[in-house]
Amino acid sequence: MNFSKTEQFFFDVAKPVAEALGCYVYDVEYTKEGGHFYMRILVDKDGGISIDECKDINHEIGKKIENNDPIKTNYFLEVSSPGVERKLRQAEHFEKYLGETVDVGLYKAVNGSKALTGKLLSYKEKEFVEIEINDENIRLELSEVTAVKLHFEF
Repeated sequence: MNFSKTEQFFFDVAKPVAEALGCYVYDVEYTKEGGHFYMRILVDKDGGISIDECKDINHEIGKKIENNDPIKTNYFLEVSSPGVERKLRQAEHFEKYLGETVDVGLYKAVNGSKALTGKLLSYKEKEFVEIEINDENIRLELSEVTAVKLHFEF
């Protein structure tokens, strides 16, 4: 998936800020939920990221965009970890987690379910994701997929 212009702007601002603190930007998402707009910047590092690191990154981003904010409406700037059940949205996410168990949400049921859990076998950007469930390979067109995220067994 590609970033919108606004998301790309925030990615470009956040990347050097996160890297200066030994972290990396996992993803950026500008979205509207419940009547409010959110710019979410998901950051991580090996071993996980702390709340204080997220706070520091948020503060630095805020300073950098103070006089050059491309968003003219009110919004919430959130900097957080992508979490253990992180969404896979970018090609590098899928490549990094090949062989891992993922949850796939679907618009229409496949094999009687709109939610599938299986081993991530392959991915082709803007085309498909392939998972294995009980020794059966299932290829899903990305146009049929609502979301793919890492599976975490609680």
